[in-house]
Amino acid sequence: MKKGEQRKQELLKIAYKMFIEKGYDNTSVDEIIAEAGIAKGTYYYYFPSKEDTLEAVIDMMINEEVANAKGVVASRMPIPQKVAAVIYSLRPGQEEQNIAQVVESNENIILHEKLNKRLIEEAVPLLSEVVWEGNRAGVFECEQIEERVKMILIICSRLFDEDDFTENEVTAFIDVTEKILGAQPGTMSFVKELISGGNKR
Repeated sequence: MKKGEQRKQELLKIAYKMFIEKGYDNTSVDEIIAEAGIAKGTYYYYFPSKEDTLEAVIDMMINEEVANAKGVVASRMPIPQKVAAVIYSLRPGQEEQNIAQVVESNENIILHEKLNKRLIEEAVPLLSEVVWEGNRAGVFECEQIEERVKMILIICSRLFDEDDFTENEVTAFIDVTEKILGAQPGTMSFVKELISGGNKR
């Protein structure tokens, strides 16, 4: 890694840590600069604004999530559980909710849509690989796999992003997912337990 890129990654890690600990709104550019021990001009060379820093931090988070998802795809986990684990690994961690909530706010809707689009683009081939594996094993039976996977990811994004969903919505999601993938009823029923910790209404 070149020295300039290394410095940029160091700044991102500092910003990431401060956004988690203090919150994005409560963290100033001056505080990031002070923590990094660099000149203000150096910071602005890499990030023209605090908003650009946020976008780069989210990109870094997505890169980590995608790496985790690839690990799940390569694992020997049962196929239905692997589908759920890939989707789950592409969500921000609990400690990252401060950052995720900023991106999901109305003020950042354009950034949210941009990053959500990128996440789906990264996720579709990974989840498609798992569904292909499920087809070969007789767990799923479906065609147009990429399109079906994209539908599932969009539903997940809209339904579960804010952890504000009902038990009936979870039941319906499981039923729809099984139908989309051509799975036997009950194949994905374990998902109800998996997400039971959410804030259901």
